[in-house]
Amino acid sequence: MTIGACDTVMVASIGEAGVSGVSLIDQLTQLFIQLFAAFATGGAVVSSQYLGHKSPEDARVAARQLLYISALAGVFIIVLCMPLRYIILNLIYGKTDAAVMENALIYFVWVLLSFPFLAIYSSCAALYRSMGNSRLSLKVSILMNLTNIGGNAVLIYGAKIGVAGAGIATLISRILAATVMLALLAGKAARKNSPIYLEKLWRIELRFSMIRRILKVAVPSGIENSVFHIGKILVYSFMSGFGLAAIAANAITNTIASFSNIPAQGIGLASVTVVGQCIGADEKEQAKSYGRKLMKEAYLGMATVATLIFVLAPLLVRAFNLSDQARLLATGVIRTCMVANIIFWPMSFTMPNILRAAGDAKFTMLVSNISMWVFRVLFSFLISRWLLHRFPQNTNLALYGIWFAMYLDWVFRGICFYIRFRHGHWLEKRVI
Repeated sequence: MTIGACDTVMVASIGEAGVSGVSLIDQLTQLFIQLFAAFATGGAVVSSQYLGHKSPEDARVAARQLLYISALAGVFIIVLCMPLRYIILNLIYGKTDAAVMENALIYFVWVLLSFPFLAIYSSCAALYRSMGNSRLSLKVSILMNLTNIGGNAVLIYGAKIGVAGAGIATLISRILAATVMLALLAGKAARKNSPIYLEKLWRIELRFSMIRRILKVAVPSGIENSVFHIGKILVYSFMSGFGLAAIAANAITNTIASFSNIPAQGIGLASVTVVGQCIGADEKEQAKSYGRKLMKEAYLGMATVATLIFVLAPLLVRAFNLSDQARLLATGVIRTCMVANIIFWPMSFTMPNILRAAGDAKFTMLVSNISMWVFRVLFSFLISRWLLHRFPQNTNLALYGIWFAMYLDWVFRGICFYIRFRHGHWLEKRVI
């Protein structure tokens, strides 16, 4: 998240067109990033359950298969999207200002090239989490972000190449992170001290039975996440006629709001390891007990950070080079989002990770898809169009309408996932 946020903040020096262009690509690339996250989740669930089952050799086999399919997915996206990038962006954001589109196209090229390396990093980080070691991936993430910030400073402020500089810095930082993670998982220390390690990766050996286990979680999770971001992109296309101030305000709101989600997202990632190992050891009551404890921690973390952002919103928005109109609009939307985050976000997005850790990925996919299309997409369109028709001189209200439709999406998801958890059907699912 910090890479996207730093790119947005540092590109702000060239104006709102740069900020908006980077933001549009960030929204689009989240679709692909969630694909890598789905593979990583599938691999982490399978590996965690094998470790809970005291089968480290099978966990290592799963690790190799995860790495192969993730890297292949990253290469496939480049091959598919690079020659079609003009068509893709014009199809999705065709009504966008020409200057915004020009910046988006430049940034998109470099971000596409970074995908295989991001896929490798995400997979390795998930494997370390499945072993209960998230501290190491944190250190590598810090290194990646410092590299990105340093690269941005040199290329944006020094070389003055704008969004291209942000894209190049992103590519370099992700190459570095992937290289370090691979070296650590394949090193002597890992083979000596870790139940999961990598060896002889150049000898590609595909185990389709293991790949199927990973995909049993990854495919529903990938479909869920991909549809979720397709819906977000469609909502962005609704907004393309709202004006530059509204697009920029929405971009900044997404950037700042994403940081308030980090505590609950972190708990969601941890739940894959904790609940997955409980399920692998056939300790269902422990899985349910830990699920409750993890949700309490997610709500506490979310409330702490979101309250802080609510109070500091005007100061945070000033970090971006926005017009007065965009700054005031972003501050207002951020504050509504922080209230909704505290109440609804953990149950909507942390809880499904607890369910997936047991292998209950199809249910979360079904609920998320229904909620996305009915509330986030359809209601966003209807509410924003009604507000534009009712108040044609105030496009700001239409932006609020889109965000309130999103909050309805969260409410529906949360209710469904809470009922599923309480009834205990998810405990009957396994992937090994």
